[in-house]
Order: sequence, then C-alpha cells, then structure tokens
Amino acid sequence: MVKRMTSQPFTRLKGPRHSGRAQLDSLDDPYKQSKKRNGAARCEQCGAVYEDGRWHWGKAPGEAEPTLCQACRRIHDRYPAGELTLRGPYADAHRDEIVRLARHQETAERLEHPLNRIMDVVSRAPGEFVILTTDIHLPRRIGDALRRAHGGYLRTTFDKQGYFIRLSWERDT
Repeated sequence: MVKRMTSQPFTRLKGPRHSGRAQLDSLDDPYKQSKKRNGAARCEQCGAVYEDGRWHWGKAPGEAEPTLCQACRRIHDRYPAGELTLRGPYADAHRDEIVRLARHQETAERLEHPLNRIMDVVSRAPGEFVILTTDIHLPRRIGDALRRAHGGYLRTTFDKQGYFIRLSWERDT
C-alpha cells in the first residue's frame, strides 16, 4: 500500500528574511546608498521617483529632491553591474533578433524595476558582442530568455566582492 503525502498549507513567516545572497552585507552595490533617503527624490535624467524606500515610475511629489538614480549614475560613469557576452556564428548571424529579445526583456523588467536597464550593446571582436546592464538581475533574465528561444550554452560567474555578474552565451549553428 502506498501512503499519499498530503501537502501542508503554506504559512508565511513574519519578520525579515535572513538567508540568501541578497541579505549579505558583503554584496552591497557600491552605487546604492547605504541609508534610505529622507523624503522623496526624482531622477533628473530618467524621471524615476524615489518614495517610501524604493524607486518607481510615477509622478513625483512637489517636495521631491532632484538627484540622479544609481542606474543613471552607472550609465554616466560607464560602470556596468552586469554583462552578457554572446559568441559564435549563430549569435553573429542573429544579432538583430537577439538584441530585440534583450530589449523586450528590459522593457518588461523596467515596468517594475526602473533601475534595471541595458546600458549599451558593444561589439568586441568578429562574432562577439556584449550587452552591458546597470544591475545584476537583467543579464540573467536575458540569458534565460535567450536559452529558451535559441538554445545554446549559458555560463554564469558572479563576483561577490565587486557586485558584478558576467554571463556568456554560445551557440555554434
């Protein structure tokens, strides 16, 4: 006789979560402020609004302080937090389609997270180009979408001390 397992209802624990990479102090983004701002702010470049401890899209309150968000500062400094390198004859032949897919992922991500952006798409060598991003999450999202749509191999390296992610995608044919 096989005993069936019954699932227990999921109960959410109260209080802060204390496990995972995001909670480690050593993984702080050097562009992120160490303390929350007092009051609202509006990015002078992109128009994102900082309110209640987070950046979002919307109308800024009248007392919002003009500033630059960390994504715009990264773009200005040309200091990416992530890069996705695409190599091989397939990537070269389908570059426009791959960049459209990456832009589509960026658009979907930016609706909820205005600081997650593509900084640039750069050619490094024949048959190789790189997508640079302002955060560590968008390259992974693009890489996963690319693997689902086109197959290939995706490798990930995360530098814990430098708050930087490097992904590499390849497909031969």
